[in-house]
Formats: sequence, structure tokens, C-alpha cells
Amino acid sequence: MRKFKAGVIGIGFIGVAHVEALRRIGNIEVVAIVNPNDAAEKAKMLCVPKWFDDYREMLDTVDLDVVHICTPNHTHYEIAMYALQKGIHVVCEKPFTTTVKEAQELVAIAKEKGLINAVNFHNRFNPMIYQLKKMIQNEELGEVFSIHGGYVQDWLLYDTDYNWRINSEESGKTRAVADIGSHWMDTVENVTGLKIVEVFAEFTTYHKTRKKLLRPIETFKRSQAASADYEEVPIDTEDIAFLLFRFNNGAKGNATISQMCAGRKNKISLFISGSKQSAEWDSENLNELFLGRRDGYNQIIVKDPSIVHEGTKTIISYPGGHVEGFPDTFKQCFAQIYQSIEGNRSLRDFAIFEDGLRGMILCEKIMESVQIGQWVKVE
Repeated sequence: MRKFKAGVIGIGFIGVAHVEALRRIGNIEVVAIVNPNDAAEKAKMLCVPKWFDDYREMLDTVDLDVVHICTPNHTHYEIAMYALQKGIHVVCEKPFTTTVKEAQELVAIAKEKGLINAVNFHNRFNPMIYQLKKMIQNEELGEVFSIHGGYVQDWLLYDTDYNWRINSEESGKTRAVADIGSHWMDTVENVTGLKIVEVFAEFTTYHKTRKKLLRPIETFKRSQAASADYEEVPIDTEDIAFLLFRFNNGAKGNATISQMCAGRKNKISLFISGSKQSAEWDSENLNELFLGRRDGYNQIIVKDPSIVHEGTKTIISYPGGHVEGFPDTFKQCFAQIYQSIEGNRSLRDFAIFEDGLRGMILCEKIMESVQIGQWVKVE
């Protein structure tokens, strides 16, 4: 088995998740990290031998097979472009970029260089999501005609909650849609095999201003604004998005995307209705898949490699009764990516740059719909 050397840029919540998942695969060594200000401290914490403040220095001086980009959205393009031009494979966090133009350029250079490129839409690797995809491919649900659900969190409920994602200069024109809605849309299109062809959207920015602490706060860490100095910052990105969809087979759907839903820490839900049966999946019960029938017993399928589809078994590591969750989706996604680098191109369930471009196109069309208040076609 080939050994790989990886570097991770951006060691916040997600960057640490990348490091941990890579180590679980077995043949990947995280040899260097990049993080502003506290790179040495982060490297010591994670037992990584090399650290840098500037990504260029790492990419110029360390022999890497793959770089993982876990930085704010507005930096993805420049880092990915620099890495690709140096012949390094790239795994990028979502949203892929902040504009369609940037995404198109990265797709083009990755093809030109012949490098493996991936976007971390890791929800594709939840075992029961994977199982649902196989069932739809086998026409077990019949013709899909209705899709609804959402992605809701509560980490931005208060006006004292502030993070770089709120700033459009760093996150892009959309916030909730690009940050978590992109996951929902990718999951739906990947699971059903359908494409969104029209969108209608409305945004709510509940907090017109937020209190930004004059010291950094990591993602999902509750601020202590009451006892610290802060500045009042105007907000130009959405807290909540309400989305309607039309799909290429005539199916219709809707989703609520919110970062202000009290008590819901990270809930993704998906309900698909077909002409034979319906299916429901919820990340708060992520090892279960509900199947609904009109003329028979309803059923709950649990994650168990002895009973699921043969294809689903390939992304399950533990026996039935042993929960697999968020960190496991990263591991399974990265395992496929590195197998592709090694030469196994038959496994390509992971999202590539073209899927990231697709996500940016959808975000752009959703924003256009918000601005004009009409349905917008997705080409």
C-alpha cells in the first residue's frame, strides 16, 4: 500500500477533523499544517512535525502528495490554484469558492494537470444515505415526485454570535445557503440522481447587526460578549433561507436552511416520496432509514453490513449496533479520494471540483431569485 504525505491548511474545527480522519485511514501521514498566528501551538497539539504561517511556504518547501484546504471561503481559490500549479492533489472544503468564475477556472486547471480534485461533501458517505441512493437506483421507491427537508443549526441564534462566515467578503454573497445549504442540495442530487432545474428563494436576516468580539472566537464556541468589548457590525448575509425547487424529472421540493433554530445543533433532514414508497433520513438518527408504505408495514432499516445493499457495505467499518457518524463520513470520503490517487478510479462517489462548481451555480441562482423575487432557471 502506498504511503501518502498530506498537508492541512487551516486548523480550526474542520481542519482538526481532517487531520483526525486522515490518520484513521492508516497509510496517510499529516506532515505539515498551516495556520495563522498559532501554527506551532496547533502542530504541537496535533503532533504534526512541521508548521507554517503561510501556505506558500509549506507548498514550496514540503514534499506533499495532497493538500487539504480548510480555510475561509474567500481563500479557497488562490490556495487551490497555487497547489494545482505545483502538481499537488487538492481536497477543498465547501463551499468550493465564492464565485462561479473561480470555480470554473479551478475545474479547468485540475483537468489540465490531470490531478485528483475533491470537495468535501462528506454527507454522501453516511451509510444510510448511501443505502437510500442504492435503493433509488434500483427503483425501489418508484418514481420520485416530492423531495423536502432542510439543514438547521442554532449556533448563530444570538446577536452576540459572530464568526467570519457572517462577513460576505469572506464567505461570499450567501452564507447559510453556501455553508450548509450546499450540503443539502448536493446530498439530494447525489442520492436521487436528479438535477435541480429551477429555484425560488427568500432570505431572512434576523439580526441586522451583530456584536463582534474584539478577540477571535472559534466556530461553535459561544461568545462571552456580555463581559468583553465588542463592536456592532452590520450584517449582509442571510440567517435563514426558504427554498423551492423544480427537478429535471418534474419532481418538486423545498428546504429550510437556518443557522438560528434553537436546540438543533446540526440537523439535516431528507424526505423523499416515490410512487412505490417514501423514505426519510435524519442526521439526528443517522444510522436509521425510515421507509413508508401505503399498503404494508412501515419499516426502519438500521445500519448493519449484514443486511444493507452490497455497495453500501463498502463504506461501513463497524458491525450493526455500533454507531458511525460525522467523523466516519470524513474517513470514508478521504479513503476513496486517496484510493483514486493510488490508481483505483472505479470508486468515485466523492464530490469533485465539477460538483463544487455545480454548488456555486446553485448558490448564484438562488441569490438571483432572492434579488428579483422570481423563479430562476438553473442551466
